[in-house]
Amino acid sequence: MSPNYMRSFSEGCLRPPTVIGQFHTLFFGSVRMFFLGVLGFAVYGNEALHFSCDPDKREVNLFCYNQFRPITPQVFWALQLVIVLVPGAFFHLYAACKSIKQEDILQKSFYAGFYMFSVFLRIILEAVAFWLQIQLFGFKVNAIYMCDVGALEKKFNITRCMVPEHLEKTIFLIAMYTFTVITVILCIAEIFEISCRRLGILKTQ
Repeated sequence: MSPNYMRSFSEGCLRPPTVIGQFHTLFFGSVRMFFLGVLGFAVYGNEALHFSCDPDKREVNLFCYNQFRPITPQVFWALQLVIVLVPGAFFHLYAACKSIKQEDILQKSFYAGFYMFSVFLRIILEAVAFWLQIQLFGFKVNAIYMCDVGALEKKFNITRCMVPEHLEKTIFLIAMYTFTVITVILCIAEIFEISCRRLGILKTQ
């Protein structure tokens, strides 16, 4: 791919054809990623080291932590961010290959429909991620986790484990749910903006 295509692709990703899309990019790229990258590491970075069970043995702690966290929240949210970016990136790659200018996207029905479809996909992916987050992490992190250690052939099948910084993790969970909801609202608003521009209610940029 030539440098012109790469430049057009990067400009399209950073400067979508709608005002709300540009705000979404700013919110998604700065606030959400900064929150996850910086604060997420601070909250979850040493969780496995401080996760302790009774009896406090390495094999029990490791077994119960893997049971408690089938997937770490940082990995899940990082995958969510990458996957949600795919539809928009695919559209802007198509636009770059076809040499479509950003200001022309909303002028033609096919391009506008294609772009709107990518926004719909973002909404669906965010909704699926929201549901998966509920299934994996719930809405609250309890201070005590009851672990089933029967597979380790211990005397007791259930043991108590202490979850470090459970209140901070609960707050972080709620924040990530909130970010997902905000992103979905922005996507819906972007579809509304595209529709208004197509109908002539709003002037095209």
